[in-house]
Order: sequence, then C-alpha cells, then structure tokens
Amino acid sequence: MKRLKSSVSDFITRFFSKRATAPATAVAGKFLEYEAKAEQGDAEAQFNLGFCYDDGRGVAKNSKEAVKWYRKAAEQNYAPAQFNLGFCYANGQGVGKDKEEAVKWFRKAAEQNYAPAQSNLGYCYDNGRGVEKDAEEATKWYRKAAEQGHPEAQSNLGYCYANGQGVEEDIAEAYAWFSVAAKADPDAAESRDLLRKRLTPRQFTDAQKRTKQLRLRISAKSKLANS
Repeated sequence: MKRLKSSVSDFITRFFSKRATAPATAVAGKFLEYEAKAEQGDAEAQFNLGFCYDDGRGVAKNSKEAVKWYRKAAEQNYAPAQFNLGFCYANGQGVGKDKEEAVKWFRKAAEQNYAPAQSNLGYCYDNGRGVEKDAEEATKWYRKAAEQGHPEAQSNLGYCYANGQGVEEDIAEAYAWFSVAAKADPDAAESRDLLRKRLTPRQFTDAQKRTKQLRLRISAKSKLANS
C-alpha cells in the first residue's frame, strides 16, 4: 500500500489499494483453459488470463499481455478487470502511466459498487491524481467502500474525520473508523491507539459505541450482499 503522510497528523496515513487478485481457482494449471475461454470472449476468463500474465502463473510475467486481457474484460464491464486496468495506468505497468485514464477505469468499477475501486477513486480525489482535488468527493467514495468493509477505505475515512477533510472534524468518529479497520490493518490500529490519547473520557465512550454501531451495520450489509 502506498502511503502519504498527513501534514496535520503525522501518524495517520492514506492508502492506495493494490490490484485485484484472481480467485483461488485461478491457478497456473488452468492457464490453457483460461486462454481458450478468453479467446471465446468470456470476461471472467479474460480477467483470470490477464492475472496469470500479471502474476506469472503458468506463464512468464508479461505486463503488456496482462493489460491486453484486462482491457478485453474491462470493456465488457467486468469490474475487477476495470480496477486492475486502472491500477496498471496509475502505475505505468504494461502501459504508459496515465493518471486520467486510471481515474476513468476506477470510476467505471466504482460505479458498479466495487469497493477497491471506490477507495482508489477517493484517493485520486483526495490527492489530485488524474482529477482535481475534491475533499468532499474523496470522502464520498471512501465512505461507499468503507461501508462495504474495505479496510483501506475505512482507514482513509478515519483520516478524513481526524483532520476535518471533506467532513467536519470528529475525532471520536475517526477513532471508530480506525477501530473497524484495525482488525485487518495494523497501521489503522496504530493510528487508533495514537488518536486515543486525544480523546476525553466522554469522547472515548462515544467512540466505543460508534465502533459497535459501525461493525453491526457493515456486518448486516455484508450478509445482505451475500444472501
């Protein structure tokens, strides 16, 4: 995860999500199967084939081939491929670095409710990467991903509340979001523990209640999405 230190609170960081990985079924031994299906236009197979080239599974790593197959799946509106294509443009991996093009593909995936893309789109607005800085828009996209249980977006949203960036400053709310993210993210746990020193006893009590509320809400959304 790439980090950018806050000028306001040095211990709080913002994160840029890594590429999407193929499912566990995307194994090296299935490379030829993916290739055959991908050639027939199957979007999931095209994504898996792209990931094989990206990660060197069953074939030598080839970033340009990865981009080629990600693009084919992305153009069929396959969100993980759109996200990975955006990631490739953001990092100049297999294609020339192009921040605006990265934003374009992150947005396409984000609008399909794909949490990693929502988080990265928020990051782009947060930092003016391929789009004009817009703290409120950044917070909007962080929140969409955070409420789906995305740890990096949860940390980023905590950062926004801690610094009053795009939202009114609320360190109890920041603490709650860092707490929710902490289970999967040790950096969020560190930020939470350092932020604890700034909370009054009343704020700490409120933050604990809010943390419980967020966990219940996120869990309920996850169950609904998977039902």
